[in-house]
Amino acid sequence: MTEDDTPLSTPSFLDRLADLCRAVAMTGLVIITLVQAWQVFARYVLNNSPGWTEPVSVFFMGMTVMMAAAVGVRDGTHFSFSNILDAMPAGLGGLVRRLLLALTLLVALLLAYWGVMLAADNWTVQMAGAPLPAGLRYVPFAVGASIMAIFALERLLARQSSGEG
Repeated sequence: MTEDDTPLSTPSFLDRLADLCRAVAMTGLVIITLVQAWQVFARYVLNNSPGWTEPVSVFFMGMTVMMAAAVGVRDGTHFSFSNILDAMPAGLGGLVRRLLLALTLLVALLLAYWGVMLAADNWTVQMAGAPLPAGLRYVPFAVGASIMAIFALERLLARQSSGEG
């Protein structure tokens, strides 16, 4: 290992959380692909289409999308409007960036709240096609939006502490 290979700092908790979100999103894509491949095989080769494939795919699609969106908020690529902001004067662009981060935080908190409420309201109902609670399909939104809010708050606080506009 050369001097250039040494890490500059130990990854923070939020760095590890973002890495976990990436891993969950990538794993979700693999699972969706495998489940859908099984669905096609079972339907066209075995002539016996399983009912559980749709709810499982929908759950992992929600988890994949929300984890990727959370990482996008942390990396500044989701809800960023970069082309518009880059064209603004420095002072105005910085203010609008802070406002967008605050709006992202608010939207994420609302999504998390409604994800929890919908999960709780549907928990006693069984999913069609799978012996799982219907509320489970809303858990990815509650979890992903909560993480998105954490990352939006992190970026908002980093901008304010650095004095960056």
